[in-house]
Amino acid sequence: MKKIFFKNIILIIAIAGMFYACRKKDVYPVEPEIKFENFLTIYNYGQSYPERGVLVFSFTDGDGDIGLFQYDTIPPYDYNLFISYFEIQNGDTIEVFLTQTDPSTGDVDTLNFNGRIPILTPLSSNKSISGEVEDTLFIHDPTSPFDTIMFKAYIVDRALHHSNTITTPLIVR
Repeated sequence: MKKIFFKNIILIIAIAGMFYACRKKDVYPVEPEIKFENFLTIYNYGQSYPERGVLVFSFTDGDGDIGLFQYDTIPPYDYNLFISYFEIQNGDTIEVFLTQTDPSTGDVDTLNFNGRIPILTPLSSNKSISGEVEDTLFIHDPTSPFDTIMFKAYIVDRALHHSNTITTPLIVR
């Protein structure tokens, strides 16, 4: 009885191993690729305009080297998600560089929407990865008289491969 049970266990393990070995592995190019999925606007309670929005995009990468470690802070490894902000001004699409003035010094700093995607490299031998990223952005600019905006975005992996650039639809705020 024990001999038959042991043989059945070995047979089940062998069949499971064959199915796992025959499983198709996802293969992607080593350059990351992204695809726009959605842009969701977020309204705060009692406000008639959206203050924030969530950019949603999917990605693939053949060698799985998307992401930065916490200690990666020196360019070119300070950001890996690059986002440009545009306003529709009198029918023209204009890239806008937002600024902030330090009231105590009068120094002007340029703000950006760039972000950091954390390390996503899988531990398995197959490094190809795919997934989805959500990034929350502030979209309300009380200083602008224009109400329609859009964003363009791309990512860069640790080998400094740039992805394609995606563009959001027009966003009325």
